[in-house]
Amino acid sequence: MTDGAECVRVDLGPRSYDVRIGAGLLARAGAEIAPLLARPRVAVLTDETVARLHLEALRDGLGGIAMTSLALPAGEATKGWPEFSRAVDWLLAGKVERRDIVVAFGGGVIGDLAGFAAAVLRRGVRFVQIPTTLLAQVDSSVGGKTGINSVHGKNLIGAFHQPSLVLADIAVLETLPARDFLSGYGEVVKYGLLGDAAFFDWLEANGPVLARGDRAARQAAVRRSVAMKARIVERDETEEGDRALLNLGHTFCHALEKATGYSARLLHGEGVAIGCTLAFELSQRLGLCSQEAPSRVRAHLRAMGMKVDLSDIPGELPGAEALMSLMAQDKKVVDGRLRFILARGIGEALVADDVPGDAVLRLLEGALAGR
Repeated sequence: MTDGAECVRVDLGPRSYDVRIGAGLLARAGAEIAPLLARPRVAVLTDETVARLHLEALRDGLGGIAMTSLALPAGEATKGWPEFSRAVDWLLAGKVERRDIVVAFGGGVIGDLAGFAAAVLRRGVRFVQIPTTLLAQVDSSVGGKTGINSVHGKNLIGAFHQPSLVLADIAVLETLPARDFLSGYGEVVKYGLLGDAAFFDWLEANGPVLARGDRAARQAAVRRSVAMKARIVERDETEEGDRALLNLGHTFCHALEKATGYSARLLHGEGVAIGCTLAFELSQRLGLCSQEAPSRVRAHLRAMGMKVDLSDIPGELPGAEALMSLMAQDKKVVDGRLRFILARGIGEALVADDVPGDAVLRLLEGALAGR
């Protein structure tokens, strides 16, 4: 491993794997992946942006391991049936076998799509995640959730399929546009809000230097986020209990993403940040937490230059009742009831299945009135 790199183990018995975190991991990808290989070849799924910036560096880092690659269009629109079918057909045409390794080299879209392709290809082949965005490094590359979007909603088609290894190269984050980095920061903040108040304190103090590019701060944030997710996934791999807490902000977020057509109007982590703000506001209205908590969440996100309110989303949005209808398609609906992740305070999230619909409606009406 590189000097200063760290390792978080995701302990799932025979499906256990390491998440390696540090600068320079791309340059030694071959040494990291070689122990997993039955034969010296990998098939890489990536997107056109990542391919342009980093594919040759990955090829060099793989050394003597042969590499084929397919670059899909960048963006959330790729995460659907057409590009998924294209990826699976490409893997089959390349004669990828069950003992081979598929590499997901990109952000959350590529990680989710490539992981799902690996899950269904020949009834399951192994894959390695090399996440290139902050959002993917702290969230989507860890835990084995894979999938694509449907016209009915986000991530409704997929499978649980754990990677065999995750390589989170902190240096790669330096090519991210500032907006994309801050989008990923929305998921980082989520970890402090849902179960680690001390981490949120640390982010309030270190968020600005982290955003400016400090590698040590970035590595610390990724390691702490991954460690928290790993412990939750170990307790609840298929989201039947505690793992639902990782969806803090996501019920609102997914409805807003669908309302904006999964477009550049709203990036996923931006939706998470707005969703977390709304979840804390709803928690305060329901008497679960003090007024100080949502105010503090809002103040930190604002200080980081992030989207906080519905008014920060450009263009038109549907009305409150239409947004409620979009939420009803969410995966977290149980017996027709919306499930929200709410909070008793910063670092104290809980699963709530009995949230009154009229309280959510009033919250959204007020948020939309502020636009």
